[in-house]
Amino acid sequence: MPKDLCKNAVVGTKQVLRAIQEGKLERIYLAEDADAFLQNKLRSVCYEYGVELETVPSMRGLGEECGIDVGAACAGVPKQMG
Repeated sequence: MPKDLCKNAVVGTKQVLRAIQEGKLERIYLAEDADAFLQNKLRSVCYEYGVELETVPSMRGLGEECGIDVGAACAGVPKQMG
């Protein structure tokens, strides 16, 4: 599981897509059990914007790493400021 997710991670598909397009993320984690259409969309956007993408085994595990009680299809790591 990702070690660099923290309380300021961007969680959720809409929020992650918006943050990628705004240039705010350095990496996203994508759950392997997320919807195939969603996976393809995120892979395409990450490629287009040059954002690193790593896969994780499950939505449930990703949600837990992000500190939420439900599964998460994806989560993003914000770029370091400064």
